[in-house]
Amino acid sequence: MPHPRLRVAVCGGGIGGLVLAVALSQAQDIDIDVYEAAREFAEVGAGVGVWPRPWKILKALGLAQDLAQVTFVPPENELVVALDFRKGDEPHGGTTFGQMLSPGGLISFHRPDFQRIVLQHLARSCRPHTSKRLVSYTQPSSASEPIQLFFQDGTTATCDLLVGADGVKSRVRACMIKEVADDLRARGDSITASKVMQSAAPVWSGMMSYRTTAPSEALQKRYPNHRLLKEPHVFFGKNTQMTAYPIARGTLVNAAAFTVRWDLENTYLDAPWVVDAPRSEFSQEFADWEPEVQALFDCVKSTSRWAVHTVIPLRSFVHRRVILIGDAASAMLPFQGSGAGQAIEDAYILSALLTHPSTTVHSLERAAKIYDAIRRPAAQRVAVLSREAALLYTFNYPGLTLDRDGCREEQLQKIYKRIVNNWAWAWETTAQPDLERAIAMLEGRMQ
Repeated sequence: MPHPRLRVAVCGGGIGGLVLAVALSQAQDIDIDVYEAAREFAEVGAGVGVWPRPWKILKALGLAQDLAQVTFVPPENELVVALDFRKGDEPHGGTTFGQMLSPGGLISFHRPDFQRIVLQHLARSCRPHTSKRLVSYTQPSSASEPIQLFFQDGTTATCDLLVGADGVKSRVRACMIKEVADDLRARGDSITASKVMQSAAPVWSGMMSYRTTAPSEALQKRYPNHRLLKEPHVFFGKNTQMTAYPIARGTLVNAAAFTVRWDLENTYLDAPWVVDAPRSEFSQEFADWEPEVQALFDCVKSTSRWAVHTVIPLRSFVHRRVILIGDAASAMLPFQGSGAGQAIEDAYILSALLTHPSTTVHSLERAAKIYDAIRRPAAQRVAVLSREAALLYTFNYPGLTLDRDGCREEQLQKIYKRIVNNWAWAWETTAQPDLERAIAMLEGRMQ
């Protein structure tokens, strides 16, 4: 077997890391090792949504046909209801004030199904490893020398390129940021080094998310023809919000109900991020919400409370031969349903650069810089839009005068129009221009 052109280590076996591994494994001269800290590849959380833009990427990678076997995929050119918008914090019945239509809509998956299918598409050139928690790495200045990885179990490994796909708590990011800061201090720029270090650790958004699922059969019995059995909904409320939609081919309803303290945004939470929560706890938070929401809560068997964390925008997603993707690079609020989609886009653009015949060990740093130039502005823009959506969902957007008892129709329509306008990129655009620009930059045809 010929010596591989590149050896890539992917730290993290979530959606972004696995999609990257699949994309890279289509090149026969790249060796890929995927290191997962957990004992098995298992996605955290129940549901994941994919908009038409990342869905086209999954099709290009040969994943869509098998993924379509575990969910309902509307025809691409058919205009469908992607989300219903409803003011839910009304005890005697909510108010639907808009429908967001898009070609193909939001494609919803049960996360374990999504991950299982992507794992099935890994080629032999990709070696998955479990129980491998990265502690640190060393990156020599010479590209001809490999990066060395150090794991918690005492083992080591080497690679030409390290990709951090290890989520919001990313160890790769923490090490990379320290490496960047150390380089800045060595050049006498301690002020910039201190600013860079602010992005090393994730910050609390001030939000708590109650995540749960309810059996569709039980919900139908409890509240016949419940709206969540048919279409995804966003429920709005003052400092509260809930997004819910069917998953697992309609057998479950996935729900995430949020509370927020905006005054605590970008702080550090000295408490466990994820805990089991009794149904009474989140029922109390939403006690004055409409009957259909109460019916959903009545069908829930268990729930967990998540402290929602994000990452302060990074100055760069890369440092020499270390690259961040997905939540490790740009963990954002979930209110554009695009966290997974951004990880997929990161993987797609990065894989195109790495599999290009001109990319070698000695040109990896250039490929990394091009990836950063293409993906960082785009991902960070989506993060800004996601935060704006959160402000709108929770009736905290500057300039809106809304109260908990009700709000005028024109104000709700203002919210509706802004949300749809901010979201249209997810189905009106594709990643193809970004891909073409990245390749043109790599080939020297574009700056």
